[in-house]
Amino acid sequence: MNESLPAAVTEETLSVAEVADRLSIPVSRVHQLVRDGQLLSFKNGHDVVVPTALLDDDGVVRGLPGTIVVLRDGGYDDDAILSWLFTEEESLSGAPITALRAGRHKEIKRRAQAMAF
Repeated sequence: MNESLPAAVTEETLSVAEVADRLSIPVSRVHQLVRDGQLLSFKNGHDVVVPTALLDDDGVVRGLPGTIVVLRDGGYDDDAILSWLFTEEESLSGAPITALRAGRHKEIKRRAQAMAF
């Protein structure tokens, strides 16, 4: 278990193979999505996992890839990005990932840009 991440990140996860199955793509493509900043994963023990909240019925949550790229370009590592996405913010009435899932991707991307620069 990755102790540096908020509990909300590690509560519900899927293995890379489960993500591949859910998205109907090869496992290698899931790894490529992570490398390209389209999706995030982390090590949980010996396994690489993806938080379930990063996916919806259509695949990767809309707005997530752009948010990841902005924060990576601003110097944030994946653990810091995951922590930010899953940390409750009073001004959002929830966590940024919840706002993204609710379709508020432009607001979240603006916040990410402000953090990154």
